[in-house]
Amino acid sequence: VINAALGGVCVTGLGGANSHSVTLTWTASASPNIVGYNVYRSSVSGGPYLKVTPSLVAATSFLDTGIQAGQTYYYVATAVDNTSTESPYSTEAPPATVPTP
Repeated sequence: VINAALGGVCVTGLGGANSHSVTLTWTASASPNIVGYNVYRSSVSGGPYLKVTPSLVAATSFLDTGIQAGQTYYYVATAVDNTSTESPYSTEAPPATVPTP
């Protein structure tokens, strides 16, 4: 499995009732038989990372709503193939700093 690659700046937004979110997008893996992706988050650059996707994400984007205002988050992704082999972490995406309402 070739590394998944998170790219661009993480986009933070303000939803209803002062809820915040981070939208992540990445380039699809070039490896054959990829069935989905996992996204991991940390409050510290370099990890440790915790998985935030409850199940594999088939698309190349993910909306993380489990975040707090005033915090900075670091994300990586992995690609998973049809034998459940998970790639190493992607390169860490640029930090996402969530504004304080």
